[in-house]
Amino acid sequence: MRDLTAGVRRFQRDVFPAKAELFAGLAARHTPDTLFIGCSDARVVPELLTQREPGELFVIRTAGNLVPAHAPYVDGVAASVEYAVAVLGVSDVVVCGHSACGAMTALAESHDLAGAPAVAGWLHHAGAAVARTTERVTGAERVAALVRENVLTQLTHLTTHPSVARARARGELTLHGWVYDIATGAVENLTPATAPAA
Repeated sequence: MRDLTAGVRRFQRDVFPAKAELFAGLAARHTPDTLFIGCSDARVVPELLTQREPGELFVIRTAGNLVPAHAPYVDGVAASVEYAVAVLGVSDVVVCGHSACGAMTALAESHDLAGAPAVAGWLHHAGAAVARTTERVTGAERVAALVRENVLTQLTHLTTHPSVARARARGELTLHGWVYDIATGAVENLTPATAPAA
């Protein structure tokens, strides 16, 4: 905790004064242009990866960058997606998976999650990706293949959300799928019809 407190002091002393005008503007407006859905993994920092300033990304982070398909019950991911799209009017949504994802590794290697039932239940939202990842691919290749399939699955889930479907039908929203490689910094674009991610 001391490291966090020291970090806040450095932010207040060094960073905040240098960006005081930016923060003054942000205090009065919230107009991000992109919804970035990434993994909760501490190694994946959306603002660092995209080199965006505070206020430019609306970020949702979940284990495995999972987005449940639209359902009649309310959940935090659905509410955040709806807010970003219908209220803030973002023009782009990025679903970003990454190398060495613990969630995808657990699924690819059939880890015993009996001691983590909430995690096991949550990972069911990647079921279609698991089903599409061939059994012939093993080890690290299987994890990498599952990471890619999972991004595509979550993009499909996004299209079931009414706010997303409406915005796309009006031509106001574009979906993008990325995979970030932690070791190299490379970003693979899984949606070639859009501008390259890297």
